[in-house]
Amino acid sequence: MEARATQKYIRISPRKVKVVLDLIRGKSYAEAIGILRNTPKAASEHVLKLLRKVAADAEHNFSMDPESLYVSECYVGAGPTLKRIMPRGKGSADRILKRTSHVTVAVTEKQ
Repeated sequence: MEARATQKYIRISPRKVKVVLDLIRGKSYAEAIGILRNTPKAASEHVLKLLRKVAADAEHNFSMDPESLYVSECYVGAGPTLKRIMPRGKGSADRILKRTSHVTVAVTEKQ
């Protein structure tokens, strides 16, 4: 049995979130929390919040022991991209792409 949680429309690029998720994939819950607290990336705050949420869900809804949880699966997908315009010289414009992410984290109990 696994507990899964998703956070959608995070205003950070999926590529930046993927770097943080690669650090915690397969780690125990306590180790993943420690890694995220000490990682100086903007995405680590969002992933930490999501990991705490999924662990609370696992404990409350599925009666799993928080001491034996590990990150069984975590991935990020691209959300909608916000398109903005940056004025440039001679009346032209550049397009600014503000990307969003959908992050999913799942935890399972060790047997």
